[in-house]
Amino acid sequence: MSISISSLASSLSSLSFSSQISQKPNTLSFSRSKSPSLSLTPHSNKQPLTLRVTATVASPEATSTDLKKLVKSRLPGGFAAQPVHGTGRRKCAIARVVLQEGTGKVIINYRDAKEYLQGNPLWLQYVKVPLVTLGYESSYDVFVKAHGGGLSGQAQAISLGVARALLKVSQNHRIPLKRQGLLTRDSRIVERKKVGLKKARKAPQFSKR
Repeated sequence: MSISISSLASSLSSLSFSSQISQKPNTLSFSRSKSPSLSLTPHSNKQPLTLRVTATVASPEATSTDLKKLVKSRLPGGFAAQPVHGTGRRKCAIARVVLQEGTGKVIINYRDAKEYLQGNPLWLQYVKVPLVTLGYESSYDVFVKAHGGGLSGQAQAISLGVARALLKVSQNHRIPLKRQGLLTRDSRIVERKKVGLKKARKAPQFSKR
């Protein structure tokens, strides 16, 4: 069986391939065609459809700015000008606390308490113990300005500040708060390092020779 060259050339000429290469490889384009044909003509009048996806992420600075505006609107004149306030201390931490009637919000340094205290349940419990003792956990909003020390010391300082502020609401709160030990200032601090020792009491290892 022999195949003539002319018949092979005619069969190849009947097949046509057309391709179009996009000049913008970074764009994702989809072409819409009504016919089921898969061939692309190089001189098409229809422009390819471009799919663009944009996403916006809320920055944490926006929420902190809103809380700062809220605190300044609720506390005109600053913390010291408020009638119901208290100061608590623990180790090197100092917390100034203001109580106002509200729904139980706790804002520390213009941030939500759960965010500021890193969601630690023990530290959050320190802050709310005085209010829970008197049944005021959903009756007062707590505004705090804390500095110094670590988060654990600041949480315990806030607890003392809240208890002292509750005394300005009513002196009848003294007995239940004192019974729970919430009005006692914890004076324990780290003992200073001594000369010749590694720490306050730890001595270097003894070597006989």
